[in-house]
Amino acid sequence: MSLTKKFQALTGAQAAAQAMRQIAPSVVPVYPITPQTPIIEEFAKMVANSQVDSDIIHAESEHSVMSAAVGAQAAGVRAMTASSSAGLALMYEILGVASGLRLPVVMNVANRALSSPINIHCDHSDSMGIRDVGWIQIYSENAQEVYDHNFLALKLAEKVMLPAMVMQDGFITSHSVENLELVSDNSIQEYIERYEPDYPLLDVNHPVTVGALQLTDYYFETKRQHIEAIEKVNQIYHDMAKLLRAHTGRDYPKIEAYEMQDAQAAILVLSSTAGTAKSVCKKLRKKGLKVGVIKPRLFTPFPQNELADLLRDLKYLAILDRATSPGSDAPLAKEVNSALLKQEFKPLIQYCVFGLGGREIYEKNLEDLYHDLLNEKITDQVKYLGLRE
Repeated sequence: MSLTKKFQALTGAQAAAQAMRQIAPSVVPVYPITPQTPIIEEFAKMVANSQVDSDIIHAESEHSVMSAAVGAQAAGVRAMTASSSAGLALMYEILGVASGLRLPVVMNVANRALSSPINIHCDHSDSMGIRDVGWIQIYSENAQEVYDHNFLALKLAEKVMLPAMVMQDGFITSHSVENLELVSDNSIQEYIERYEPDYPLLDVNHPVTVGALQLTDYYFETKRQHIEAIEKVNQIYHDMAKLLRAHTGRDYPKIEAYEMQDAQAAILVLSSTAGTAKSVCKKLRKKGLKVGVIKPRLFTPFPQNELADLLRDLKYLAILDRATSPGSDAPLAKEVNSALLKQEFKPLIQYCVFGLGGREIYEKNLEDLYHDLLNEKITDQVKYLGLRE
C-alpha cells in the first residue's frame, strides 16, 4: 500500500482531536476539565469550520456526557468523547453501563491526579481507579501514539463490542508540541471501515431491548460473556495492529521492548516516562551496560503471556507506577506479579512509585535506579522516586 502522509506540529490534545476528525463520530458529548479541555476545544473548532460532520452535545456534567454517549452508540452511531481526573470519577456509574451494554464508545483521557488535595497535574490515579469497569485501556508515550492509538482503539472496540480509552499524560503530552506524521483521511476511513451495528436501538423494523433487568437468572452469564469479550482483545490485537501498520508504517505491539535483546536490567513503565527511560538506557548502553526498557501499551486486558516471555531471561526489573493502591500493591506491579505467578524463573524486582501529582522524574533518578539494579541494591520496600525526605 502506498502511504500518504503529511507532517504537522501538534500537541497531544490536538493529535487526539485530529484523530477524532478523521474518525468522524456522529455524536461527541462534551464537558470541560483540565487538562482534557483542549481536545474538545480543538475538535469543536473543526466542527464549526465544517471540517467534520459531528453533533456536539454540551452536557451539564461528565455523568451526562457518558450517558449521552451511551444513548448515541446504542442508537446505532459512533460516539466519542474525552475526560480526565474527577470527570472520570463522576462518570464511574455510566462507564459500567457502556461496557455492560457492549457499546464501543472511544474516549480520550488526559491523565491527571485525583483530589484531595486539589491537583491538576499528571499521574495515573484516574484511569487506574476505573480499570475494573471493563473498558479496553491503551497508554500512549507521545502525541504520535495518541493519534495512532485512537484508530487502533476504535478498531479493537468495534471488533469485540466493548468501549476503549486512549490515555496520554496530562500537560506532559497533552500540551507539548511535537512533529507528527498524519495519514490521509481516505486511508484512515479504509482502516476503520464503515460502522454497521448489529442491533441499533432505532431500527424500528427489528425492535430490541437495551439495558433490561437481569437478576439472579442471567446476570452472571452476561458478565461471563463480558469477560470473554475483553479477553478476545489479546487474541485479535496483533492483526488489528498489523492492519494499522499498512496505513501508518508504524508498529504498535502490546508491549514495546527497547534494547531488551541481551538486557540484564530493565525498567518497566507506562506512557511518557518510557521516553525518558529510553534516553537514559541509550546513554548507559554506550557505556557498555546491558539495560533495557519495557513499555506496556495495552494495559486492559493485560498481556500477561507476552510479558512473562519477555522477562524470562531478565535478572533485574524495576516496576514504576504513577499511581498507588493504598493498602495494597500499586496497579502495574499487581499486573506484573500476576503475569509472573506461574513462572519458575523470576527477575529480582524493585517496586517503585513516582510522579504523583505531577512530580518530575529526571534522567538522574532513572540512571541511579539502573545502577542500583545492576548492583543488586534491591529492597523489599517500595522506592518513592523523587520524594522529598
